[in-house]
Amino acid sequence: MKAFEVMGTLNNNSQLLLDEQLEINTPSRVKVIILVSEEEEFDCDDTPVEEIKASLRTALQEAKAGKTIPLNKMWDDIDVE
Repeated sequence: MKAFEVMGTLNNNSQLLLDEQLEINTPSRVKVIILVSEEEEFDCDDTPVEEIKASLRTALQEAKAGKTIPLNKMWDDIDVE
């Protein structure tokens, strides 16, 4: 079973409207798990997909160019409380 995480809205008819189209073969049976915020507005920290893709492209280019940090040095400048 594959998992997809997308945001959506329940309308006045209790129909689920997804914010983006899923790239899956349809028709298909699906299992739906709905998480509802108890607050008035859902606090969504999701970074937009295009921003994530751009960040991954940059990271891949830097890795190919040898601009990497040794793993044992990655946490040197990060303050942890």
